[in-house]
Amino acid sequence: MSSGAVWTSPTRDAIAGARSVVVKIGSAALTDLDDGLNLARLDRLADALEHRMRSGTDVIVVSSGAIGAGLAPLRLRKRPADLATKQAAASVGQLALAHAWGTSFRRYDRVVGQVLLTAHDISRRSHHANAQRTLDRLRSLGAVAVVNENDAVATNEIRFGDNDRLAALVAHLAGAEALVLLSDIDGLYDGDPRKATAGQPARFIPEVAGPEDLAGVIAGSGGSLGTGGMASKLASARLAADGGVPVLLAAAADADAALRDASVGTAFAPSGERLSARRFWLRHAAETHGRLVLDDGAVAAVGRRRSLLAAGIVAVTGVFSAGDVVELVDQRGELCARGVAGFATDEVTRMIGRSTGDLPADLRAPVVHADDLALL
Repeated sequence: MSSGAVWTSPTRDAIAGARSVVVKIGSAALTDLDDGLNLARLDRLADALEHRMRSGTDVIVVSSGAIGAGLAPLRLRKRPADLATKQAAASVGQLALAHAWGTSFRRYDRVVGQVLLTAHDISRRSHHANAQRTLDRLRSLGAVAVVNENDAVATNEIRFGDNDRLAALVAHLAGAEALVLLSDIDGLYDGDPRKATAGQPARFIPEVAGPEDLAGVIAGSGGSLGTGGMASKLASARLAADGGVPVLLAAAADADAALRDASVGTAFAPSGERLSARRFWLRHAAETHGRLVLDDGAVAAVGRRRSLLAAGIVAVTGVFSAGDVVELVDQRGELCARGVAGFATDEVTRMIGRSTGDLPADLRAPVVHADDLALL
């Protein structure tokens, strides 16, 4: 089902004019259950990406399809449910997928660099920074970075869950000015357009400026080849928009228009100011190691982006070291912020409730500095 319209808006203009874009391509756009990788479709997508790059835009590709690309060579008739078979299919498919992208872009004399990430790479600050440097360097060398979750080693407990979320995180990691999500659906509807009836057609939503535009939207889960689905795409679009990145959700079949002038699909306006890569990491990607319970005064101070002092802490849970990320909660257990701890668990435990002047000189710094806070 297609909305069949050409749309314009300031958000679409921003996406069309972005100097750096992350483009996520779904499994259904690249693979078939019977034949594995569909090279003709992949070539058409590479053509659209090349056209955008020739206009002066840096493009990072987040490519699904590794597991789907491994099914046919392994004679698997459906996406496996068990982790070991998924990892085996991914190990076969990742090789085929990287080779296909490299072969396709070679027509334009472009080199492709594969970047495989796990949730652990994004959650740990040092790994996060290394991934950021790799992507930046690939772009500066004129190579096309093709990113995928490293399904061959990721476990159910530490995976991103889908490449839509990965794409939103990569958009911030790389400082991209826009995110384009390409799938088998041409945009956001208030229900599944494939299940709509003549009497109750699904309503197409061309623009999402805020939560009010999503009232009544019912988003479904993924199909047979992927783990995403509209619920995943919607969550990822809102995740990116929350951090100040405009998003376009469109059909892979409309990639030319999506990447040329963003005149198709659903556009998500950024809902806030652009977060720094560090603050976005703290808010959405960092692995947390403990929890600090704050009194009401400290909650109010943190809400004004003030540093957290020991006097405002009433309890500590978990085990963490200085430099680890911790959650800040009120006395009802409601999360209000995340931040980088300035001290280890045993030190903070000795500091609880004490004013700065009553502490030894080596413990008088903020427990969490304002520069290391991300409000939630």
